[in-house]
Amino acid sequence: MERKFIPLSVPNIKGNELKYVTEAVKDEWVSTGGSYIEMFEKNVAEYVHVEKTVAVQSGTAGLHLALIQSGVGLGDEVLTATLTFIAAVNPVRYVGAEPVFMDCDDSLCLDPIKVEQFIEDECTFENGKLINNHSNRQIKAILGVHVFGNLLDMEKLVKIAEKYNLKLIEDATEALGSYYTSGLYKGQFAGTIGDFGVFSFNGNKIMTTGGGGMILAKNKEDLEYVRYLSTQAKDDTLNFIHGDIGYNYRMTNLQAALGVGQLERLEEFIETKRTNYNLYKELFESNEKVELMDFNQNIRPNYWFYALNIKENPDIQDIIQKLQAEKIQTRPIWGLIHEQKPYQKAQAYKIEKAEYYVNHILNIPCSSNLDQEEVRYVTECLNEVL
Repeated sequence: MERKFIPLSVPNIKGNELKYVTEAVKDEWVSTGGSYIEMFEKNVAEYVHVEKTVAVQSGTAGLHLALIQSGVGLGDEVLTATLTFIAAVNPVRYVGAEPVFMDCDDSLCLDPIKVEQFIEDECTFENGKLINNHSNRQIKAILGVHVFGNLLDMEKLVKIAEKYNLKLIEDATEALGSYYTSGLYKGQFAGTIGDFGVFSFNGNKIMTTGGGGMILAKNKEDLEYVRYLSTQAKDDTLNFIHGDIGYNYRMTNLQAALGVGQLERLEEFIETKRTNYNLYKELFESNEKVELMDFNQNIRPNYWFYALNIKENPDIQDIIQKLQAEKIQTRPIWGLIHEQKPYQKAQAYKIEKAEYYVNHILNIPCSSNLDQEEVRYVTECLNEVL
């Protein structure tokens, strides 16, 4: 019997999703109006223990709106990660600002120690403004990414942001369902601590709406203005009066219907991913050449992506090709953003650990419908090719 292909990360749509989407189609509410949008916003808000959320077309759109409402604009700067997907950084340029790239720590997330070191050594803080001495531009915000469902050290980042009058934006596009289990923010979910938080429901995320995203904000007025901007900034919908430059960023009712069904199963997805992660961890223990990266100890992660650290100068592309021949899909971690063509002239500060991990991390199959037999097969093949 021919073995089936094992993908890296694909949707799991086996609950009420088809029922809800069909209802939306039958009601003919298929665009950016309809009851499922409000229901989805309400259900996500209840899940992460906040009052309100705003559903948008993508996580990227959410970050764009968060930067606008953070007051980041032409000629400003944003401290952000080089080890992330480029969609986390591109919105900085959308608003005419420049990224300043920071290193990661061993969680693969933005290193708050280096962020603070950069500010202390390379910047001047006067009259409530943080000025980058290298560029003479004002730094307005920190944009940190909760990588692979791991969580940023928000205690440190919040202190830095408050001390230097910076907005703090959480890119929680990979971390829906992750929360802190100890410390100052015990019980709080990714995306609910900074000035803004953004989720993504792209097809490879832990739950999906096909595309789509969600914005959270600490300040209610900020969130309502983001909602206003996401629907073309309509002051008078009947007479087409607009008070600002708006965007066509609202989520559709069809997407939201899918999301309502997906959210019902999110904890089930997380439990499956946790079980498979622990099995991978056990099966790789005897192989000294690799280490399945840990999640932080003070969190309940969503276990979205599994990162395998291959220790001894690996040829990642060769490993990917060999596994592809065995019908197993894997991928390297993202190329560092400060090395990408659009950002090669941007400032990058003491990038060290990110340069190691970009050459050593392999993402391995982690779908929420992955079964334990497949986990064992993936591990067996990996142990053979390493």
